[in-house]
Amino acid sequence: MNPCDQSAVELSKLLRRKEISAVEILESALERIDQVDGRPGTLNPGAITDADKQKVHSFITLTAERARAQAKEVDRKLKAGEDPGALAGIPLTVKDIFVLKGTPSTAASKILANFISPYTATPVSRLEAAGAVTLGKVNLDEFTYGSSNESSAFQPSPRNPWDTHTVPGGSSGGSAASVAAGEAVLSLGTDTAGSIRQPAAFCGVVGVKPTYGRVSRYGLIAFASSLDCPGPVARSVEDAALMLKVMAGADPSDDTAANIPVPDYLAELEKGVKGLRIGLSPDYFRITYPDPTSGELLMQAISPEIEASVRRAASLLKEMGAEIIEDVPMPNTRYGIPAYFVISRVEAASNLHRYDGVKYGFRTPEPTHELRDLYKKTRAQGFGPQPKLRILMGMYVSAAQYSEQYYNRALKVRTLIRRDFDTVFDKNGAYRLDALLTPTTPTTAFEMGAVYGDSVLMQYADQLTVPANHAGIPGLSLPAGLDSKRLPIGIQLLGADFSESVLFRIGRAFEQATETDAWRKEKPGVLAS
Repeated sequence: MNPCDQSAVELSKLLRRKEISAVEILESALERIDQVDGRPGTLNPGAITDADKQKVHSFITLTAERARAQAKEVDRKLKAGEDPGALAGIPLTVKDIFVLKGTPSTAASKILANFISPYTATPVSRLEAAGAVTLGKVNLDEFTYGSSNESSAFQPSPRNPWDTHTVPGGSSGGSAASVAAGEAVLSLGTDTAGSIRQPAAFCGVVGVKPTYGRVSRYGLIAFASSLDCPGPVARSVEDAALMLKVMAGADPSDDTAANIPVPDYLAELEKGVKGLRIGLSPDYFRITYPDPTSGELLMQAISPEIEASVRRAASLLKEMGAEIIEDVPMPNTRYGIPAYFVISRVEAASNLHRYDGVKYGFRTPEPTHELRDLYKKTRAQGFGPQPKLRILMGMYVSAAQYSEQYYNRALKVRTLIRRDFDTVFDKNGAYRLDALLTPTTPTTAFEMGAVYGDSVLMQYADQLTVPANHAGIPGLSLPAGLDSKRLPIGIQLLGADFSESVLFRIGRAFEQATETDAWRKEKPGVLAS
């Protein structure tokens, strides 16, 4: 097995026993990138060729020499008898929504294409301080606005390693694709409406949205500040737990980072599920969406193959001692996307005002006769369609004459969604759940171009993930099989605030129960070929 295909935990053991070096691990990852990734995303890609369509295209910026220097430092520390850190020598990719000192930090947008960050985001600095070797910055939907990764200004956009004619999901599609293809062992992503969990499900990897405030947002280029959560992408629950332990915790640079001790997630990982109460909700086995013509709310069942995978997982967990609670009501789940449409657009419009061509980033090369003209031309040329749509919608729904009708109402709906979770996780309530088991997505990965351009349909790919962002609770997506098209199926565990340890325990138990399943031996298409 190539080093880049092994787990972070296993590589760490091999490294400390000096059976492999950090440089050897890195070169294995770089070789894999050379084999499967193709050309990185650029602003002027020219025609997308048939050859391009066979590659993954995870990266915007590959920092190979920086990574080599980090790997050599890890090897030096090991030779000198120093502690190189919990993630020593582990190849890491970083979603290009986090700033990294001395490297381009683009948010996959033309307006930041020339921005070189003067500092490093807290989650990245903690991972690197623990010895992680950063391979570079991976692609995303522009400013994280999307669920397929196709909206990036840097093309070719990422493709799903299982089938490169399908999307990797978004907005952390580059993160999920890089881990699934073995280009990296770990990746740092962000989750605003499911942007870690949805691509993790599409690409057959593990993705974690921590409790809001569990991980610092300092150095994260904001989309919707009350929803954004940095989190891990990995190939196993154990690796995700290790990564979260390293980067979680209070941060004096971020007042929203919770000042709560970080548990040793690995120490509790093997406790099993005996005695845990895990719920199933019928509200997560269907999606509700508006008819584009009449506006009438319609319901559609999720993919039968995905529902079957969730129910099989419940059956396996029950065999291991968990108590499965059926028919848990989550009535406000259906309103998660409409509320998200409003809240996220208002916050996005506010955050995008800083990009004006004055202090940093892109500035229009055309002559301008006043400051307002500079703003207009810079934003018109620098932003893609999705940022422009969010600015317009955010300003509209937050206007004085509409805020009560839209924004204030959306905030009330958000409270109702939170109340649903409070009710089912209440230890003195009727359900007393330790976790809710749901599908991650209503379908498996869709074809490139099949949904892109339809903002409403695209958003409803996140209906089963966005309630956790409204409520601020943690969520874990993990692979649970393949559908008839040989595309990954993801299942999701949701828990109460700061219950990541419980979710990791359940996820680990499910991995152990399915470790001999035939689907676990299958490889993504780019590796199988």
